[in-house]
Amino acid sequence: MRIIFMGTPDFSVPVLQALVDAGHDVVASYSQPPRRAGRGKALTPSPVQARAEALGIAVRTPVSLREPQAQAEFAAFGADVAVVAAYGLILPRAVLDAPVRGCLNVHASLLPRWRGAAPIQRAILAGDAETGVCIMQMEAGLDTGPVLLRETTPVAGKTAGALTDDLSAMGARLMVQVLADFEGFPPVVQPEEGVTYAAKIDKSEARLDFSQDAEAVERQVRAFNPVPGAFFEVAGERVKILAAELVPFSGTAGTIIDPILTIACATGAIRPTLLQRAGRGVMTAAELLRGFPIPAGTQL
Repeated sequence: MRIIFMGTPDFSVPVLQALVDAGHDVVASYSQPPRRAGRGKALTPSPVQARAEALGIAVRTPVSLREPQAQAEFAAFGADVAVVAAYGLILPRAVLDAPVRGCLNVHASLLPRWRGAAPIQRAILAGDAETGVCIMQMEAGLDTGPVLLRETTPVAGKTAGALTDDLSAMGARLMVQVLADFEGFPPVVQPEEGVTYAAKIDKSEARLDFSQDAEAVERQVRAFNPVPGAFFEVAGERVKILAAELVPFSGTAGTIIDPILTIACATGAIRPTLLQRAGRGVMTAAELLRGFPIPAGTQL
């Protein structure tokens, strides 16, 4: 098929690669424009732009697709279908209708649960036992289109980073499966019950809230690993917790209750196992405490 691919972050790259490996003709790749990143704040292409250029695929990075000229250029590619995976821009009706078979989206949740921008993090934060991927026919509403194929996977204590990798690979495989046999996957309208919305993650949400029970705090740690990184502040410094275990202790919420950095929550406690100070590498709790003592009784 003649395919326009639309995606931006690392999550999208395996989907693009799978389309190429399956022998499809990816006539163009759309991605959000390069952003300034790194200490030098140099303009940096998105992961999808970088991979598409390496594959010799034409890249387009419009700021918006609302302008008639951008829509005409999109239609001129004469695509059979557009495949969308975490693109990040709204697709106007003219874009949705341009490909012969419309636009298919790789969505990382079990729709209608977690429509929206951050389904992986929201599933972890909510304590969902499972999540998955839906291949969805896009329409004007926010992730409201009918689903052609879905597959589930346990959350099973994974970080957002690990779960993103799993769902990206799953989405790539399912999309290739659908494209190989369109008629074999009739669209199923989403039920009206069970709709939830996965709002974009705000960096302020990564501040650990020890007034919650320990299970909820540990989910915060996993949901914000690798970015933006769940953190607490002590002695005027921000410390990220990248991994933690649940331990059956109690105390005043937010207090260090022993010499090995166990932190009391509203009920139960967590014990950080991997941490990171600003400008430093990842370290164990023991390594952190050797250079940055946080004595028992400290209130975070």
